[in-house]
Amino acid sequence: MNEKLPYLRDKANHLPLEPGVYLMKDAGGNIIYVGKAKALKNRVTSYFRSNSQHNAKTLKLVDTIRDFEFIVTQSELDALVLECSLIKLHQPKYNILLKDDKGYNYIKISRGEFPRITYVLNTNDKNADYIGPFTSGFTVKQAVQEANTIFMLPTCKKKFPRDFNRERPCLNRDIKRCMGVCEGKISSEDYKKIIAEAIQYLESGSKTSVEELTAQMEEAAENLEFEKAARLRDRIHAITRLTAQQKILDYKQEYDIIGAAQNVGMASVAVIKYRGGRLIDKENFFIGEEYEGAAMRRDFLLSYYSNREDIPKEIYVDEEFEDMELLTELLREQRGHAVKFVIPHRGNGMAQIMLAKKNAGEYLALKVGRTAKEISALEDLKTLLGLEKVPNIIESYDISNFGETGMVGGMIVYRNGRPFKPGYRKFNIKTVEGQNDYACMQEVLRRRMTRFIEGDESFSPLPDLILLDGGKGHIAAVAEVLDELKIDVPLFGLVKDSKHRTRAIAKAGGEIEVKSNRALFSLLTNIQDEVHRYSITFQRVKHKQKTYSLELTEINGIGEAKARALLKAFKTKANMKAASTEELQKAAKVNAEKAKELYDFIQERF
Repeated sequence: MNEKLPYLRDKANHLPLEPGVYLMKDAGGNIIYVGKAKALKNRVTSYFRSNSQHNAKTLKLVDTIRDFEFIVTQSELDALVLECSLIKLHQPKYNILLKDDKGYNYIKISRGEFPRITYVLNTNDKNADYIGPFTSGFTVKQAVQEANTIFMLPTCKKKFPRDFNRERPCLNRDIKRCMGVCEGKISSEDYKKIIAEAIQYLESGSKTSVEELTAQMEEAAENLEFEKAARLRDRIHAITRLTAQQKILDYKQEYDIIGAAQNVGMASVAVIKYRGGRLIDKENFFIGEEYEGAAMRRDFLLSYYSNREDIPKEIYVDEEFEDMELLTELLREQRGHAVKFVIPHRGNGMAQIMLAKKNAGEYLALKVGRTAKEISALEDLKTLLGLEKVPNIIESYDISNFGETGMVGGMIVYRNGRPFKPGYRKFNIKTVEGQNDYACMQEVLRRRMTRFIEGDESFSPLPDLILLDGGKGHIAAVAEVLDELKIDVPLFGLVKDSKHRTRAIAKAGGEIEVKSNRALFSLLTNIQDEVHRYSITFQRVKHKQKTYSLELTEINGIGEAKARALLKAFKTKANMKAASTEELQKAAKVNAEKAKELYDFIQERF
């Protein structure tokens, strides 16, 4: 615990209720976090309260803080601008610092009589012009390939005009993939005009190129230049054919798509960029430790766009975030015209958001050594159930019994989409008489939550989600217990079909089908199967032990306590039969005569 908390709380309580910026410092006086506040006192004091809602990142930050400074500003917008400036200056470790592990990619246009368009990783050649930088090598290569294909530019290693007519034209010329510069029939001036058109295509996108080429084609046709018009027509068709293969929103000129993924205690963000109605670049960022989604998106967007001049008119985001209006105003001033944040809920916009989220999930999975399927399943579960955060810790419960006796409960734990077996717990039902699953489930949950309330670390932390093996009746019964104990954890049930396969998620008001989502269906099926396996295995072991115990109590002087002691010591019949008289005597705590009688009984009956 931070020994400076009393000092920090007192200092924070004396802050003004004015907008401004606060700078958190560590023991060495280094600035480790910069934040903005609408009311400094309210915001800063929230860090130093005993708040169970603090995420892991915030708790770590608070534990490191030894002092803070603050700057009062005239408005909240001024505070946002100052926050951005101070983050750039100090690069605090707890702010989002956008770093990825990629180099930069460029489109190179060589100089000379017959320029070439190629893909490169640096700008070392001073006798060339460049478009970029881009972070996505794939999109750059794709763009270069498209331009060379559409405008029939040479991609061979020949030097022009040096290599005019030295060899026969290659296959690309024969199949009309190249204009055949090597034949020496195209002048440098005409070639450079085509290069200029290709560069315009790369910079402006398909829509602008098609419009201009269409106008040129119509002019050529009017002037009876039918060969030229035909070439332009073919070029228009090539552009249209290639751009149609891309996932684009045809009616948009320029926009960014932002999608985030949070799982396994980590977070990542993907940015997909469209210009001129076509995808031009994609960037992935590993944020590191996850934290509250609205705050993370706000911090990311502030860091990302504050360092860029290329800010589009529209930015599509997957969720609302803090300071959306303020950030809109800041970017408008920075860009010089309106910038709009859009949260699509249907259509192509939603499809693009899902693509960005998928990219973020894939990148996160790569970084943390998980599969994208595991990442997406938990994200989908959050969305489907309307949870505030991704359920990284899930507890599931089941009751198992043989008739009206020997009832037991099982609790399993999934962390980050995988079983966490150290968290598994078994419960012998103690207070319920007769066969009553609802009452048994209530007893198990009451005992588990009471252990947490009493401070038992083996039952901490609370889960992000509770899944019961059962329907609405089980949910209603357990909800009573949670309300009684003032425990606020999302509660749902897992419903099976007639073939004992997971069919749906039960909630207080009905059911939610899950079969259409394969990754989510697989996760929930695995959870339900695992909790059932764990519970019934415990029940069977207990039943066997009870049977063995009853057999042992047939011996005069061996009661249930001694029988249980023997079972605890030897676990199985085979181990007990292999034990010596001395070992049996020690485990049952009986005299030598009774131990010999016990040994003979086991050898005969087991």
